[in-house]
Amino acid sequence: MRFMLLSVAAALSTMFLKAVAAWITGSVGLLSDALESGVNLVAALVGLAALRVAAKPPDENHDFGHGKAEYLSAAVEGTMVFAAAAAILWTSVERLISPQPVTEAGIGLLLSAGSSLINLAVGLFLIRQGRKNRSITLVADGKHLLTDVWTSAGVLLGVALVALSGWNVLDPIVAILVALNILRIGFGLVRQAVVGMLDAVLPEEDVLAVNAVLDRYREPGRVTIMPPRTRESGRQRFVYLTVQVPGDRTVREGHDLLDSIEDDLAEALPGVVVFSHLEPMRTPDERERRRGRRIKQR
Repeated sequence: MRFMLLSVAAALSTMFLKAVAAWITGSVGLLSDALESGVNLVAALVGLAALRVAAKPPDENHDFGHGKAEYLSAAVEGTMVFAAAAAILWTSVERLISPQPVTEAGIGLLLSAGSSLINLAVGLFLIRQGRKNRSITLVADGKHLLTDVWTSAGVLLGVALVALSGWNVLDPIVAILVALNILRIGFGLVRQAVVGMLDAVLPEEDVLAVNAVLDRYREPGRVTIMPPRTRESGRQRFVYLTVQVPGDRTVREGHDLLDSIEDDLAEALPGVVVFSHLEPMRTPDERERRRGRRIKQR
């Protein structure tokens, strides 16, 4: 929550600086940059609300918690990015048809550069903390701020070229390129949110960590562990296991085995929730008889 409040503060300050720069210079490129900072502010507020919901513990209506609220935040942020890009394109096309000169470029460049440095520092910090805390909301917001930095760099270059060459048409052209880049980032955010809502498997490095733990317990003829199923919900990670042992092992022995596996998985992936199912190993004849009963029941 503190990290998202930092993002809100950064969005407010950069939006103000860029709006002043756009007002002084009359640059549509700087105006597009200011509009994107406005999106950053809305996204940060949405992310703040999403983190508050995601932090709620499981309740009677949500046995697995509220982690997917973070995916909703990323989807909203992506949608807001699309809206900002559309506004920028609309303004840029009008200015392309009727170019206008850029004034006081030096002051505008200075203000915009200062806001970019703020976004760069906060964006890198949010991404680092988001990955550390497994928060898609923080990572998405941090990436959005870094996108704003690259956007500002392009706008600054465009305004500088206009000031040096006098080619006023460069200003709206740069703004259009900025809008297209914003659309690309927005698509990535929405795609990431949709994949998460559809219960995607854990990242490859997490799945490798799970299998590394399971491999230590697999013993031919004594312990068979079926390929694990995994999913993530915001910061929450889930692993589903089926473990087969000889049928003559006691319930206590089987339970102790599952406890050991779950403890080691929790050490490899802190906070992971493991659902394990114990089954007796079956001989080929037993598997055939069971298959015959299933066919007969159908």
